[in-house]
Amino acid sequence: MIKDLKNICNSKVFEEVFTNYVKDVKRFMLFKTKDIDLTEDIVQDAFVKLWDECKNVKFETVKNYLFTIANNLFLNIIKHNKVIDKHQKGYVHENSNETPEFIFLENEFYDKLQNAIASLTEKQREVFLLSRIEKKKYKEIAVQLNISVKAVEKRMHTALVNLREKIDFF
Repeated sequence: MIKDLKNICNSKVFEEVFTNYVKDVKRFMLFKTKDIDLTEDIVQDAFVKLWDECKNVKFETVKNYLFTIANNLFLNIIKHNKVIDKHQKGYVHENSNETPEFIFLENEFYDKLQNAIASLTEKQREVFLLSRIEKKKYKEIAVQLNISVKAVEKRMHTALVNLREKIDFF
């Protein structure tokens, strides 16, 4: 049957290889990833790679080859995610001039600032973020919120007073 047609590049043989091993590879990857969508992607990529490399794969080793490909794809994803996480957490290079104490204080200040901004009233926070983050002028904010420039000034003043009270660094 399938052992008579040992050429994996033959579409019938490849289809039978797929049928015979897809469930095993999926179970293996699901155990590792705990994510059905990621598992499906990895399994699909593994079979695509098998098809691309079919001339270099012996029929006797196809199962091991599939599991190795799937595992390597999984490890590549893990490595990529670690790089992303490192940079999203504000990774500081080892040869940075900043001391650990400075980095700690900077993170502490950032946390206090986030909490202080979150504690502002909705109206104060809205004006503060439009002004300081989006760099809008008071007149632009007034037009956007359909309020007077004086109201924007009052909300901003109150927001800044509240932030100064909550953060010792000002």
